[in-house]
Amino acid sequence: MATTVLKPLHIELKARMVEFAGFEMPVMYTDISSEHEAVRTTAGVFDLSHMGRVRFRCPKALELVQRLQTYDAENLEQGRVRYALLLTPEGTVLDDILIYREQQGFLFVINAGNRVADLAVIRREAAAIGAEVTDDSERLAMVAVQGPKAAEVVTRIGLAAVLALKYYNCMDVESPFGLLTVSRTGYTGEDGFEFIVPAENARALFLAALEAGKELGVRPCGLGCRDTLRLEAGMPLYGHEMDLSVNPFEAGLDYALRSKADYIGSAAIQRLGTNPPLKKTVALFVDGPSIPRQGSEVLAGEQVVGVVCSGTRSPTLGRNIATARIDAATLAAGTPLKVRTRRHEGAATLTQLPFYSRKRSKPVGSERKA
Repeated sequence: MATTVLKPLHIELKARMVEFAGFEMPVMYTDISSEHEAVRTTAGVFDLSHMGRVRFRCPKALELVQRLQTYDAENLEQGRVRYALLLTPEGTVLDDILIYREQQGFLFVINAGNRVADLAVIRREAAAIGAEVTDDSERLAMVAVQGPKAAEVVTRIGLAAVLALKYYNCMDVESPFGLLTVSRTGYTGEDGFEFIVPAENARALFLAALEAGKELGVRPCGLGCRDTLRLEAGMPLYGHEMDLSVNPFEAGLDYALRSKADYIGSAAIQRLGTNPPLKKTVALFVDGPSIPRQGSEVLAGEQVVGVVCSGTRSPTLGRNIATARIDAATLAAGTPLKVRTRRHEGAATLTQLPFYSRKRSKPVGSERKA
């Protein structure tokens, strides 16, 4: 397995390490529920260094970036960040990414498990037009501070300048930890900052954030709570809500199709967009004691009409939540649904994403805890 530069620190902090997307990563340091609660109430510090970071700074950067992904990069202002998709020629999802518009070009943040496949496509398309790309995934690390106290934490470590960032914006900042690329996007449903930092300085940044937030209850957080947090917030995860078998319309990601350029898969997207999708991705509350997991069957009567993409027991709501991909015809008919786990069948109720939003006075469904 690959490791991040922060693995020794995770071991020192007594993290439980697991394999994720080919990397050995911390799944938790204490337990998922308490780490989840820390992010919802104060802040958590995450290692995101397993994700890929690819830069485009050559004269043909814009041409290449337009060819690769689904957002209109020509109209992307400097300092902005946008969500986009990399597609196959057939219009299915190769990866979902964040695209940063930097002063000198563009930056893609890509998923760890797709890094090899993404880079193969990126380099192939770059070679076709004589463009250059730089894979900075090893040279740079990535640390995130997420939660309602995130702004206070980054101020305490001398990075108050980043508080000027608006949501889905980025900036470069000189700091005691070197030159940082900082964004304010978040994957947890809370306020937060992502720091792309020289790998040799990642440990110092991680520890500084923990020390600055110690009296606030800030703690290191693993992939376990990152998953429960992102699912509550309605954030998709590659390999769950999307993969190579799914197109953006089926995955509910057609909002990411924001380019009129001739990008990879654009012809297929035009064809697919002429008819309603046969399947739709929806949000569900699931009754009963058994937690729905990826692959659990969704039934209408005794007929299997879909499958769970992601599921968990929501620490915030105190009930089972899931996303699922279901036959559109079944949804249109309004047929009652249930989810079958290994030991139980529970009634499933359609709801809206996100399950949780910090902008609401109450999370969706908080008045109906199972």
